[in-house]
Amino acid sequence: MALEQSEYDFWLLDLDGTLVDVEWSYTREVFDRVGDRLGREFTDREADILWSGLTGSRDRQLEEWGVDPQAFWEVFHDEEDPLVRAEQTYLHEDAAFVADLEAPVGLVTHCQEFLAEPVLEHVGIRDWFDARLCCTEETGWKPDPGPVERVMADLGVGHNGHRGVLAGDGACDIGAAWNAGLDAIHVERVGHERRGRCVLGDHRVRSFDELGFDGPHRSATD
Repeated sequence: MALEQSEYDFWLLDLDGTLVDVEWSYTREVFDRVGDRLGREFTDREADILWSGLTGSRDRQLEEWGVDPQAFWEVFHDEEDPLVRAEQTYLHEDAAFVADLEAPVGLVTHCQEFLAEPVLEHVGIRDWFDARLCCTEETGWKPDPGPVERVMADLGVGHNGHRGVLAGDGACDIGAAWNAGLDAIHVERVGHERRGRCVLGDHRVRSFDELGFDGPHRSATD
């Protein structure tokens, strides 16, 4: 599919699973430590589901497994080391198009600020964004449109003649885009079989290269 950059007045993007990913060994080690503290082992499949948000709401999934979400996240964030996570995070090559977007660009991520900032610094993409928001209980969580609308306000764009798009790898990203009145691009990083479902979107790609943007891309270190 081909998509003109000029089709949108601003772009919003998710971070984890969309622009960057982390080595599986890091994920596995974190879940091992969390499981030890909670007294509940997490299988590879369960760790994958929670890390990638494959079934939608992570809190709802935890509740279905009989795990208290609040207790889980307190332990999970306590076990994450920002510097180690950043060192084991890599940038998807096809994400390079973001550096060349001429429209305002915002980041809306569920990744907590204490983790997101070292990751952005490590992969060298902090300056890609004109506004950033790490979701909290105060801001709300995607698919709630609240976080999206806050970043739109920071960018100085609204619904009065501005057409925007949000790109992400999860169903919550698509829901947030549509709930905020934006178009949505779903990038399927994990595949339908692993996800166990199909995620819709105004545009659906397996790689951002499929958007068909022309011209050379700057690297994250340029």
